[in-house]
Amino acid sequence: MKFENAFVPYGGYWSTPFVRWQGSLANTHPVELAAETAVRVLKERNIPPTTFDEVHVGMTIPQKSSFYTGPWLAGMIGATGAVGPILSQACATSARVLSSATCEIETGVNDAILAVALDRCSNSPHMYYPNPTKTGGIGESEDCVWDNFQFDPYARNSMLQTAENVARECGITTEQQNEIMLLRYAQYQDALKDDSAFHRRYMVLPLEVKGPSGRNVIATIKEDEGVFPTTKEGLARLKPVIEGGTVTYGGQTFPADANAGMIVTTRAKANELSRDAKIQIQLLATGSARAKKGFMAQSVVPAALKALDRAGVKIGDLRAIKTHNPFTVNDIYFCQQTGVKPEAMNHFGSSLIYGHPQAPTGLRLMIELIEELVMLGGGYGLFTGCAGGDTGMAWVLKVN
Repeated sequence: MKFENAFVPYGGYWSTPFVRWQGSLANTHPVELAAETAVRVLKERNIPPTTFDEVHVGMTIPQKSSFYTGPWLAGMIGATGAVGPILSQACATSARVLSSATCEIETGVNDAILAVALDRCSNSPHMYYPNPTKTGGIGESEDCVWDNFQFDPYARNSMLQTAENVARECGITTEQQNEIMLLRYAQYQDALKDDSAFHRRYMVLPLEVKGPSGRNVIATIKEDEGVFPTTKEGLARLKPVIEGGTVTYGGQTFPADANAGMIVTTRAKANELSRDAKIQIQLLATGSARAKKGFMAQSVVPAALKALDRAGVKIGDLRAIKTHNPFTVNDIYFCQQTGVKPEAMNHFGSSLIYGHPQAPTGLRLMIELIEELVMLGGGYGLFTGCAGGDTGMAWVLKVN
């Protein structure tokens, strides 16, 4: 299905900096932070919170009181009449939240929806599952983030192993992965030029972190936090994490904390809320796919091709491409299968460099995709990314 009626106001989106887990946002409640961020942005852009019929929230990591996340967040930003779902699809959560919002706009159910994605990988819950049938009634437990990174109960492998599976099947070497890492790191440096001019197009800067009382500021975040310097020599010294494998710590991303938001609405409302009504941002099509068991990185290609086919757009028509790439293997495989040159995608960096807070990762990448297309004078853009369970989702959008 190709969407015809779903638009994003120019400037009707934002992201906080991404902060490496156990960093400055480790003890900040992610729902409260997302609300504070939205209130600040909506006020700065003169958008009344009563504009929204619904607030759709994406979150993958349970937090205290997150049972109430949707109405709680809507209430905190002043959209007290808004309702909406809480959605979770691992690393594809942002794409799924936009899909939910877009379908409601497309079918005329609602006129304006605020999509918010948030997560805190830091200090994730340690879950306990009672089991009265076991000796002594002792149950089972898991770390919500770490244990799920390490084990897919269906494929019975870690996420890292899925990257190794693709590398082995496709003949991808450590040296190739290092080259991609160096390229993406260099592209990210372009986003930091001229006092982070690219990031300032959409990012909430500076971001103040408040203490438990909510009154005193305990930290001020002026950029993504936790990005590590990357050099050819440094990467060459790293050994594969799995013995006999190819993927080093230098060839993968890291967990993070952040939130992001985007307004999805009609063409008329987008023009009304836009910073520049001459810029039209249209959500055209989405696609989802599932790779074979244990080959997560391969899901980015069929998801992308499905979205492109629905949009009636070819790879060669694209002016910008963004990928969620938790491993360099993802981008190497994508380029092998599509013929896209590595340097022709992920301008200004990607989640490989600035981290992966799960739910908001894809939303930030799509925001950067929009801004890049605006800088280029318009055209078609593609976002695609993998997700836990060997799945992936993609979006095609157009900027006029």
